[in-house]
Amino acid sequence: MRVQSLTLAAASAALIVPTAPVATPAQPRTQPVVWRPVVWRPVVSRGDPVSAADLLARARDCAPVSRGRYRKDNGSAAKIPVCGTRDAVFWKADMDIDCDGRPGPRCNRRTDPHFAAGTAYPQSDGRPLSAERLPFVVVPAPSRIWDYRDHGVGGGSAVAVVYRDQVQYAVVGDTGPRGVIGEASYATAEALGIRPHPLRGGIASGVTYIVFKNTRVSPIEDHAAAVATGERAARRFVDGAQ
Repeated sequence: MRVQSLTLAAASAALIVPTAPVATPAQPRTQPVVWRPVVWRPVVSRGDPVSAADLLARARDCAPVSRGRYRKDNGSAAKIPVCGTRDAVFWKADMDIDCDGRPGPRCNRRTDPHFAAGTAYPQSDGRPLSAERLPFVVVPAPSRIWDYRDHGVGGGSAVAVVYRDQVQYAVVGDTGPRGVIGEASYATAEALGIRPHPLRGGIASGVTYIVFKNTRVSPIEDHAAAVATGERAARRFVDGAQ
């Protein structure tokens, strides 16, 4: 009997407990839709190659760093200064063809009576550079006119050689006469569309040589590395201040 009484009491209590109303979810407020036009902004890429026009514009003005001037050929007037900025040294000259270095089918004693089987800077295995395969430029040997070593330039320095609307990246690979400037390897000329024959090739004017200070391509014979290093240095040269 006691169990029944308790059960009935509990049931009665449950019947008289008021139940709480079930909450309904709040309805979201409806906001007016405002139309805003999408503005498309062009993406400017900084990875674009530096053009010949950009390099020539940067090298338009000359602040001479050489004490004197160079000849473009033996017997010609000395009219060519070496110019400089914070990032580079440069000169505007002709292009004579350097076929010196490791002999090949195009560069040897038969094709070039002035051929020398060596270069001032060898490649990583100790052999001379190959003028017919590697784009490189020749700098004048140190003299009272100018010493390239005093300007952050040496073997393997990255170079941009500009001719018309073309840019060919190369390295400093050889040295030449103390009073003459404007010489590059067979491969450099060929890449720029200049006749590369060591005796009947070259061009009389219109070539700009830009050597980037404190750069070094290693190994010196790695042309892909020269291009990558040269492109980065060219961007700094074009964007930099005087």
